[in-house]
Amino acid sequence: MTWTIIILAGATMLLLALVMATILGWANRRFHVERNPLIDKALAILPGANCGGCGYVGCAEYAEAVAEGKAPPNLCPVGGESCARKLAELVGVELDATFPYRPIVHCGAHWDDRKKKTPYRGEPTCAAANIISGLQGCAYGCLGLGDCQRACPYDAIHVIDGLATVDYDKCVGCGQCEAACPRHIITMVPFKAERMPAILCSNKDFAADVKAVCAVGCTGCGLCAKTCDLFTMVDNLPHFNYDAYDPDQADAVRQAGEKCPMNRIVAMGKPSEKDKAAVADEDAPTVAGPDFKTTADKAEWWG
Repeated sequence: MTWTIIILAGATMLLLALVMATILGWANRRFHVERNPLIDKALAILPGANCGGCGYVGCAEYAEAVAEGKAPPNLCPVGGESCARKLAELVGVELDATFPYRPIVHCGAHWDDRKKKTPYRGEPTCAAANIISGLQGCAYGCLGLGDCQRACPYDAIHVIDGLATVDYDKCVGCGQCEAACPRHIITMVPFKAERMPAILCSNKDFAADVKAVCAVGCTGCGLCAKTCDLFTMVDNLPHFNYDAYDPDQADAVRQAGEKCPMNRIVAMGKPSEKDKAAVADEDAPTVAGPDFKTTADKAEWWG
């Protein structure tokens, strides 16, 4: 009797296993979704940084979007132009001229340049300090508590003497520093050349108010806009037209910068050999690097 029960139980389990295997096999064939082979090929081209600079969660999601024609092939800031060209060739699309995006910190005030400073003993983050009124006189300047530095996965931005400073030799343009800045004074701009012009001030107040809180802030005189039509004055602050800028206009922009009484128009990016030779016996000024257009969902940027 015992053996009969055991054999019957075993046969029942075997039968159930066969039935379930048959159902699962049918379901696998019936509901199988073919995976686009271009997805794996696109993923192999991407650098695998998963930085989110393309606007997608990671490289896998972006590879899928490119393979399915839902995203352009030139969104990867880490892979740069070579990666964009390989992706464009893979999916068979024309690639427009692209430029690498790099961050610019639109503030040039170091700690000693700031007036009306108040000691801060709260949580040591820019996000927390930004909600405290009167922490420093300028409500537009860099808070210098390093949220951008902590957010950067490439160790490419550091707070030096109270001011966020980009190391363009390390920067890949992932945009994490821009996203981390609560005052939105870091923006991603198109670097059409190794060095790009930038306006190192974000203060929209009138000249007297700017001078009261900052020793190096833009006074809104408008001389740059009068000298070069790539600059326009908006809310007492010059804006630079990166869309219209061509590297051949560098001399015109430099002349506009020379007109600035506060020296707020600075070439940012990697210095050329000529630039290095010119300041071989001096301390080199802080500089920045290349790409094209800001992200639409970020705050307004100033050049």
